[in-house]
Amino acid sequence: MSREPRVVVVTGGSRGLGAGIVQAYLAAGDLVATCSRSSTPEVEAWAAEHPDRFLFKPADLSSSDDAQAFVDAVVERWGRVDVLINNAGVARDGILAMSSDDDIDVVVDLNLKGTLYVSRIVSRRMLAKRSGSIVNISSIVGRSGYRGLGVYSATKAALDGLTRSMARELGSRGITVNGIAPGYLRTEMSHGLDEAQLGQIVRRTPAGRLGEPDDIARACLFLTDPSNSYLTGQVIVIDGGLTS
Repeated sequence: MSREPRVVVVTGGSRGLGAGIVQAYLAAGDLVATCSRSSTPEVEAWAAEHPDRFLFKPADLSSSDDAQAFVDAVVERWGRVDVLINNAGVARDGILAMSSDDDIDVVVDLNLKGTLYVSRIVSRRMLAKRSGSIVNISSIVGRSGYRGLGVYSATKAALDGLTRSMARELGSRGITVNGIAPGYLRTEMSHGLDEAQLGQIVRRTPAGRLGEPDDIARACLFLTDPSNSYLTGQVIVIDGGLTS
């Protein structure tokens, strides 16, 4: 039985994991909006293939004004937001003792403040219509830590706390809030690791491979399915068994 298309917002959907999530929702027949600082070939292809179901707007989500303008553009075009996937994020390598103010600000401003800005704006609209689904993409690094990713780890751990708090705040209004903590994925976010490091991760992973964007995208579709009205406040770890 087919369902009505939903309006889905995916932040940071121009490449990597975000692009995989955008593609999954487009394939499901939904109306999908995404943003990033600049366009990519994937964005141009979606705009050409799905002119009526895809929207891209350049935005720097560390700016509350840009976050507001992005959501306003979605609502102006389609009238609502049914699903929000908070995926936008950035990492800066280096141990905390050697991190600059700029390194800290860039990571905290996008990963944490950007997610807070967009979630605040979208949740207000979901509260008004008493329905919606939100998924925050965190990381297993926010749970276990990783040398050289202290600031990134802190922001991702914060997203898990945000997921649980928002689930309590919004649950009585028919809005579910869940998180996904991916393991190591075969995207540009793993390009900072050399082949020896990647090989070691694969050997330690029971599934015997790195994750793919589709592994996370399928979980997003599941968590935001309208039938999952009782599943909220959870952070699902998808890491091939690495942290089991």
